[in-house]
Amino acid sequence: MTRAATKRAIHTDSDTSQFERIAANAARMALVFIGFIVLLVALQAGQVILAPVTLAIVIGLMFGPVADRVEHFGVPPALSAAVVVLMFIGVIATGVALFAVPLSDWVARAPLIWAKLQQQLANLEGSLQSVSAFQEQLTSVFGSDNAMTVTVEDGGQMIDVAMLAPAILAQVLIFLASLYFFVATRDHIRISVLSLCVSRRMRWRTAHVFRDVEAKVSRFLLSITFINFCVGCAVSLVMWAIGMPSPILWGAMAAVLNYIPYVGQGVMVLVLLAVGLGTQTELQAILLPVGCYVAINFVEGQIVTPHFIGRTMTLNPFIIFLSITFWLWAWGPVGGLVAVPSLLIATSIMAHALPSKPMVPSRPVRRTRNMTPEQELLANTAKAIREQAELEDSPAEKRQEERMQPPEGTAPSGMEPSR
Repeated sequence: MTRAATKRAIHTDSDTSQFERIAANAARMALVFIGFIVLLVALQAGQVILAPVTLAIVIGLMFGPVADRVEHFGVPPALSAAVVVLMFIGVIATGVALFAVPLSDWVARAPLIWAKLQQQLANLEGSLQSVSAFQEQLTSVFGSDNAMTVTVEDGGQMIDVAMLAPAILAQVLIFLASLYFFVATRDHIRISVLSLCVSRRMRWRTAHVFRDVEAKVSRFLLSITFINFCVGCAVSLVMWAIGMPSPILWGAMAAVLNYIPYVGQGVMVLVLLAVGLGTQTELQAILLPVGCYVAINFVEGQIVTPHFIGRTMTLNPFIIFLSITFWLWAWGPVGGLVAVPSLLIATSIMAHALPSKPMVPSRPVRRTRNMTPEQELLANTAKAIREQAELEDSPAEKRQEERMQPPEGTAPSGMEPSR
C-alpha cells in the first residue's frame, strides 16, 4: 500500500469514527432529553402523592438526629417516630396560633385597606388616562359602544374551596403517614439499599451517600430553622419599634417565607409594601417597614447564614434559583420548601457516584509572593486544561500512521522504509 493510499484510509477511518462518536453522543443526548420530559410529566401527574412524600422525607432527614437521641434512651423506633410526628404537629400548631389572631384582625380590616389602595391608585391619573384612551381606541376599532362586562358566579369560589378541601386533607394525611413510617424505618431502608449493592466499593459509596445526605440536610434545615426563628424575632421587634401593627404576624411570616430563598424575600417585600400603601399616607412611613426588613435580610444572608452553615455548604445562587423555579412550577409551595434540600441530596449523590479528580498540571505553577491561594488554584487549573487540550489536539492521523508502519528492519524489500 502506498503512502497516499495509507493516508486516505486513515482519513476515511478517522471520519467514520468521528461520525460514530457524534452519532453516539447525539443518541445519548436524545435519551437524556426524553428522560427529562418523562420526569416532568411524572412529577406533574404524581403531584398529589409525590409532593407530600418528598416533603416527609426531607422533614424526616431533619428530625432524624432527634429520633436518634430519643432511641438512645431505649425507646423503640416506632415510638420515637411517633414522638417526632407529634413534635412536628406541635410546631405547626404553634405557628398557626401565631398567625391566627393577628391574621383575623387584618382580614377584618381588608376592605378598609383595599379602599385606601384604590385611593392611592386613583392618584395615578396619567396611567389611568392612558388606559382610558386605549379603551376608547379599542371601542372605535371594534365599533361597539358597550363596555366589556365579566360575570362571576357567586358560588364559584365556594365550590372550588369545597372541592379542594378533600385533596388538601388527603395530602396532609399522606405527609404525616410518610413522615412516621420514614422515621420509624429509616435504618431498615438503609440496610435494604446496601444489601442491593453487589460490590464492596458500591456499598462503601452508598453508605457515604446516606451519611452525607443525612448530615447535610439535617444540619442545613436545623440551622436554617434556627436562623429563620431569629429573623422572625428581629422582624417582630423592629416592626414593634417603628409602630407597625401586628408585629408578631410579620415576624412569623418572615420566618416562614425565609425557607424559600429569593422568592420568599420578594413576596415579603411586596406584602409589606402593600400594607404600607394601605395603612400609611407618607412615603417615608410606607417605605420604612420594607427598608427595615431588607436590612435584616441583608445581615442574615451575608453574615449570619455563612457563619452558621459554612462556605462548604453554600451552593451556586443561579442553580438555587433554577431549582426553586422548577420546583415551584412542579409542586407549588411544597416545591419551594424542598428545592434547596433536593439540591443538597443531588450534590451528595453526584459527589460519591461520580467522584471528580482535581485538575493538577504536570508541573504546578510556582506561587509568588503576591499570589493568593485562589489565584494559585486558578493558574494550576488553567495550566492543566491547556495540557489536556494539547494532548487531545495531537493529530490522530499521525498516531494511527505510526501504528500502521512496519517495525524497523521488517520492510518487504529488506530496506528501511523511506522517511
